[in-house]
Amino acid sequence: MKGVYMAYVGSYSYTGNAKGITVYDVDVENGRFKERCEMEIDNSSYLVASADGKTLYSIADEGVVSYRIHENGSITRLNTANIRGMRGCQLSVEPEGKYLFISGYHDGKSTVMHLNPDGTIGTIAAGVYHKGLGSVAERTFRPHISCTRLTPDRRFVMVADLGVDQVKVYRFTDEQLMLVDTIPCDLESAPRHFIFSADGRFIYLMYEVKNVIDVYTYETGKRSPKIEKIQTIPTTGSKRLSQLTAACAIRFSPDEKHLFCSNAGDNTVSIFNRNPETGMLDLLCCLPISGDYPKDIAVFPDDKHLASFNHESGTITFFHIDYDKGIIVMCGRPMRVDEPNCCSIVKVR
Repeated sequence: MKGVYMAYVGSYSYTGNAKGITVYDVDVENGRFKERCEMEIDNSSYLVASADGKTLYSIADEGVVSYRIHENGSITRLNTANIRGMRGCQLSVEPEGKYLFISGYHDGKSTVMHLNPDGTIGTIAAGVYHKGLGSVAERTFRPHISCTRLTPDRRFVMVADLGVDQVKVYRFTDEQLMLVDTIPCDLESAPRHFIFSADGRFIYLMYEVKNVIDVYTYETGKRSPKIEKIQTIPTTGSKRLSQLTAACAIRFSPDEKHLFCSNAGDNTVSIFNRNPETGMLDLLCCLPISGDYPKDIAVFPDDKHLASFNHESGTITFFHIDYDKGIIVMCGRPMRVDEPNCCSIVKVR
């Protein structure tokens, strides 16, 4: 946990009130951010750092943009790459820093980009368009890819499509994506984001419309992985959901003993205890985040503080986490930032 940390927050810039990426110094001990500067980029809807913490990648109107992260936490633009498709909505980086995965919400395209040794974005390595129909509603009517990640064994790529209510599994060899399996989801459930446990044994899949988290076991396989559902748990606990509730973001605590999920509509964050042996979740609490539309959340490196990025209210709210009592307590006033979309906390030294 010791070290110096920075937070990079992506925002829409079309309103003219934000430049795109806001850079913050992270006060880990007190669970706060201190604004340092802003970087100009067109509508940073999602950003992610490389595994070594040396490069930051962001979605922009023109494609994807890379930034060098310096030891003092400042960033400088490296290059911009065209993804040959409509703007993306989510990014993930291959752990060895060889590939960048882009999810296309608007055109249903998943794109894999080469990454160069210096962190810059190279050419397109592979890509696939999803086809098919969902339900009668526009949001789940046609392909909307919402999350793309390489599996822990680095043999497959999983792609969540909230438009057609499926998670597709592709074998990724010789820079080609070959469909080998499909996980069907309930109609109008809208699978939005998923994450893997660090040991590669479990998958946590969050649904935006159904407002549940499915827990799966994961084992590698020769032709396709072995994936089995072991639990379904509501994102907001047992309380009755409103029609406006939509699960937004899912994150682990640094030690992966807890899982966090933010919920728009009722504007809450849920904290789950996680059993590292069985992978099962147990709700600890579901409490308000004092803002509107918590589009993303970030758990501080000390595992004792939480930040909520509230898109509609244009605020970041900060909380101390008391796991023993099952509560979060606000620590300080909200910070203003225009339409925050996503946050990446990075250790710089």
